[in-house]
Amino acid sequence: MPVPVDADGWSAWPAPAKLNLFLEITGRRPDGYHELQSVFRILEWGDTVHLRPRRDGVVRRVGASVEGVAEADDLAVRAAKLLASSSNAFKGADIRIEKRIPAGGGFGGGSSDAATVLCALDRLCGLSLGVQALARLGLALGADVPVFVHGDNAWAEGVGERLQPMVLPPAWYLLVSPGVHVPTAELFRAPDLTRDAAPAKISDFLSGQRLGNCFEPLVRRREPAVEAVFQALSEVGAPRLTGTGSGCFVEFADRASAQAALERLPAQWQAWVVAGAEVSPLRAALAQATT
Repeated sequence: MPVPVDADGWSAWPAPAKLNLFLEITGRRPDGYHELQSVFRILEWGDTVHLRPRRDGVVRRVGASVEGVAEADDLAVRAAKLLASSSNAFKGADIRIEKRIPAGGGFGGGSSDAATVLCALDRLCGLSLGVQALARLGLALGADVPVFVHGDNAWAEGVGERLQPMVLPPAWYLLVSPGVHVPTAELFRAPDLTRDAAPAKISDFLSGQRLGNCFEPLVRRREPAVEAVFQALSEVGAPRLTGTGSGCFVEFADRASAQAALERLPAQWQAWVVAGAEVSPLRAALAQATT
């Protein structure tokens, strides 16, 4: 099936959000980067990236970027420019993004947008770089980009780039954004950050022994809005923090339970009930575009 393109030449592609179902630091490398362990869960919810290939070599963001982010610093724009530097067959693109994933929440919005730009433009422009090459390009943009390129729920190690696909049980999630942007670099520099967790095995996670996030205590102490969300979510389940952002979530076995919990929260909060994905919506869209 050809890629659906509208009358103006635009096509639409999903950029799903993610959760870190647990996140710990097991050490620091000689280059200063931290060794992480985590489990990425892809969600059936996220942004929509609209793309229109060009023939003049220009990469342009159409519409507003995330507040406070210049177009040159926009990860989606940087992804397209990186693709241009890696393939003579790529001749530029217009990029427009419908944002649903809140910035700074740890839900992976910018990284997912970048991954979708890489994968979709590879398909639209007939570059055929392949998943591994696209993932390597993505890693140059951010540690979370490769998981979105691959499109699997995954056990992650290294800086987040060493991925082992995982089959996770069906689940629904209540997500809450406290509306604060947590500066990741400051968290990694924090003297009270635990950096020497004992390495975990996949079986430790699956048995429920390792479900924590080493950044949670820091963020809860520093951000009253996050602490308030945790207190409220504790009334409906076991809240967790995702990534190094301010986003919080509770896992449920079914949609009805998650929806009932949502209805107990203050109406003014940004909150969503979403399903965990078995396969990334982006990968599904890419597969459909080739059949």
